[in-house]
Amino acid sequence: MTTAHEHIPHHGGSHGHHQEHDDSGQAEILDLDAEVLAEHIASITAWLPLKVEPRQIVDLGCGTGAGAFALLERFPEARVTAVDASVGHLRLLREKACARGVSDRVRTVQADLDTGHWPDLGTPDLVWASASMHHMAHPDRALRNVHELLAPGGLFAVVELSGFPRFLPADAPEGRPGLEERAHRATDGFHAEHVPHRGADWGPMLAAAGFTVEDERTITVHIEGDRSEAVGRYAHRGLQRIRVAAAPALSPEDLAALDELLDVDSPHGILHRDDLAVRTERTVWAARRA
Repeated sequence: MTTAHEHIPHHGGSHGHHQEHDDSGQAEILDLDAEVLAEHIASITAWLPLKVEPRQIVDLGCGTGAGAFALLERFPEARVTAVDASVGHLRLLREKACARGVSDRVRTVQADLDTGHWPDLGTPDLVWASASMHHMAHPDRALRNVHELLAPGGLFAVVELSGFPRFLPADAPEGRPGLEERAHRATDGFHAEHVPHRGADWGPMLAAAGFTVEDERTITVHIEGDRSEAVGRYAHRGLQRIRVAAAPALSPEDLAALDELLDVDSPHGILHRDDLAVRTERTVWAARRA
């Protein structure tokens, strides 16, 4: 699923001026997110309360394509217009589309969706925005743009995260229990400044933009690390990102413990742990244009 693409940590698609340059670290997190959470993405696409199978889909803030490819698989007759500000992410998405043999069903559009004038994205039956709406500088305007974009009776699926996943047990790492939660709390000020709409209730905003909210669902994610070796890499890359934002607010002892977790050569490092799990929540709003 594309985007909780926060500045630190980046996670999900991109849409704004701050994403003009490709970030290989962010792309790696997006790809790991797609791999680890593939079943949950598929469950969301299967849940969508669609009246007819969509033929034209727009993926806003598509990142490297997690949502786009899940939608193409779910709806084999559909075509997807994938929109993102990152040229690099769109290039990776096109490469994946070629490798999967679906390049004829994918159109990519590079655009900053924070501008007042959006490019021509057709008249889709379904608009998908995964972890991208909370990055909009003017979300009310963006929601109105989506309402105008959709075909009458079309559906808008907004997928948002409660925050970046947690990976460690509560009593880990040894000697510094609660370190992961303190690191996340240390980024709260950063996120309050840069992504103030993270964690928002999109239901009232969707209604104000003219949508009818037909359903809302919160999905609890808990994936044990032994199900996929990608969980360790996902945790390592994510905590690297969090460390950058959290460092000014963490104690020297917490920073030292975090650095040992991130040390690829340490036997106590996160890449060598067998007690990891991916824990998070995602909420989906399904809103229809009359």
